[in-house]
Amino acid sequence: MADFKLPANSIVKTGKTFDAPEGATRVKTFKIYRYDASNGKNPSVDTYTIDLDKCGPMILDALIKIKSEIDPTLSFRRSCREGICGSCAMNIDGSNTLACTMAIEDVSGDIKVYPLPHQPVVKDLVSDLDNFYKQYEAVQPWMQADSIPAGGRERLQTKEDRDLLDGSYECIMCACCSTSCPSYWWNSDEYLGPAALLAAYRWIVDSRDDKTDERLAALDDPFKLYRCHTIMNCATVCPKGLNPAQAIADTKKMLVQRNL
Repeated sequence: MADFKLPANSIVKTGKTFDAPEGATRVKTFKIYRYDASNGKNPSVDTYTIDLDKCGPMILDALIKIKSEIDPTLSFRRSCREGICGSCAMNIDGSNTLACTMAIEDVSGDIKVYPLPHQPVVKDLVSDLDNFYKQYEAVQPWMQADSIPAGGRERLQTKEDRDLLDGSYECIMCACCSTSCPSYWWNSDEYLGPAALLAAYRWIVDSRDDKTDERLAALDDPFKLYRCHTIMNCATVCPKGLNPAQAIADTKKMLVQRNL
């Protein structure tokens, strides 16, 4: 994919303004980042004021209303509307979150909506996540087992072993955590980031996987793992309440024990 990063001299300008319909009494103003990599023009922020009495309660409802009824050129990702797919991850009111699970009433004043930070922008609120998914693929997030279960049946786990996966398998790969991490902003070419490292941890601690040592060895690198400085932004913004920083810390401990 082409490099969609903004030019160094780009300036975010004030864009178009769309007023609320006449007669609307309960309104909310959205200031939304607009940029189209295909035309090379500087980004702008367009202002939309909508009638809340004719809109659903969530930020995503407002974005869908704007695209459907006011400005069809607005671009954003969305799918499940239930906080499951992670498609509508964006920066709202200064924090990464999911538009479908954040209520309009939870934001006081104008609502500022931007794409995920420090990522190339394809168009408007759509970020280029190619590198993010390549890093996820790099940790080989699937079961690798050489042994054959007894009787050729399913691979069993004790309840205690299964409990070790809690807090890691629930990740929806929305990229909120990685794109909120300063270490990832400056080293995303080498640092795997919170989301990929959480996925790696999920398989490292899975008792059914036979490649624990190989997985740890692959992370034993000055950048892939150790660029994490426990800033904790990842845990703060995770829409599923997960703590990638804890998983990264536990992985570091396992590497220390492995190298003793």
